[in-house]
Amino acid sequence: SGFFSCRACSAPLYSAQSKFDSGCGWPAFDKCFAGSVATERDTSYGMKVLEIMCANCGGHLGHVFENEGKTPTNERHCVNSVSVKFVDEDIHDGLVEEKVV
Repeated sequence: SGFFSCRACSAPLYSAQSKFDSGCGWPAFDKCFAGSVATERDTSYGMKVLEIMCANCGGHLGHVFENEGKTPTNERHCVNSVSVKFVDEDIHDGLVEEKVV
């Protein structure tokens, strides 16, 4: 049980069940709560990745990598650990998880 919320505004972002060990050293999730994460294409430094931000406050969370075959959703949300906090409580009623892309 439990979930991860935005450290800046406390909005719920990810369930504990969506977290997985991707081997990259960063917290990784394969889906988020519907409407909780906003996206923007990031082409800085010659890369083409999808930046993820808290949809509530706009805080930077990390990036989404697609089509790696590591999860059933085929998404890896690579999240900066200082941008989220774990909440050891039941998930709020009505929150549904979905892919972000």
